[in-house]
Amino acid sequence: MNANTVLRKLGLLTILAGAALVLPSCGEQAPAEDVLQDSTTAEALPESFTGELSVVGSTTVQPLAELLAAGFEGLHPDLTIVVQGGGSSVGVTSASDGTADIGMASREIKPSELDACPELRVHVIARDGIAIVTDPGTDVTGLTLDQVRGIFAGEITNWSGVGGADQVITVVSREEGSGTRAAFEELVMGEEAVITGDAILQPSNGAVRTTVSITPGAIAFLSFGYLDETTAPIAVDGALPTEENAADGSYRIVRPLNMLTLGEPRGAVAAWLEFILGPDGQAIVAEEGYLPVN
Repeated sequence: MNANTVLRKLGLLTILAGAALVLPSCGEQAPAEDVLQDSTTAEALPESFTGELSVVGSTTVQPLAELLAAGFEGLHPDLTIVVQGGGSSVGVTSASDGTADIGMASREIKPSELDACPELRVHVIARDGIAIVTDPGTDVTGLTLDQVRGIFAGEITNWSGVGGADQVITVVSREEGSGTRAAFEELVMGEEAVITGDAILQPSNGAVRTTVSITPGAIAFLSFGYLDETTAPIAVDGALPTEENAADGSYRIVRPLNMLTLGEPRGAVAAWLEFILGPDGQAIVAEEGYLPVN
């Protein structure tokens, strides 16, 4: 092996080693060699998508993202999409600092978060209503938005205060950092009221649903995607929490479900988002009880 050949190989190794040390952060893209930055579209060369995508964040979006991932992986068997929870705030942070390929958030992205990372891109993949639910034994079937706010603020503590039986109200809520909670606080509580410190806190929509279903007098807020016969939905200002009412605007407690990327998506990331927003992906969105965006 001559000297020129040795120098060329050493130069190549130096470049590759340097690239391996580059970690994406806010304002930086992953190295060009990364397969996930392949500019080829899924339609042109689907077999080019190999490796793994990491998706982190909202536990509300997580089950939907897992179904959307399975649908896309069926078209690209050499690609693995790993979906993990952690909460919407974790999703924003993971996308911003590049520790995940995609972040998930089930709330509006805060101006402060966008200011901290101007390269953050928000992709709305669905809309989700937040239902007010009680345990099935509660005899109240409708509340005004002001009454809902009063209950969750701890100002109304007995169902008799809103036309129901003489029974103590047990408030169940998501924990701090939850996208569902953040959206509920924004859409219902406003800037003045805060959720009572006596609320039972749960880490997921599923845990909230279970708690309400077995706790007499309980009330909670719950993503539309988790509604079933184990809890009783409450009409708010005369409108029940249904897809039809959310779509026509009569039910107003509705929030976006977002995917987040650092910069404009490319390669497998772009192709998956295109699948999600296309007919097949939006059909999955609708089947799971969420509101399609297309």
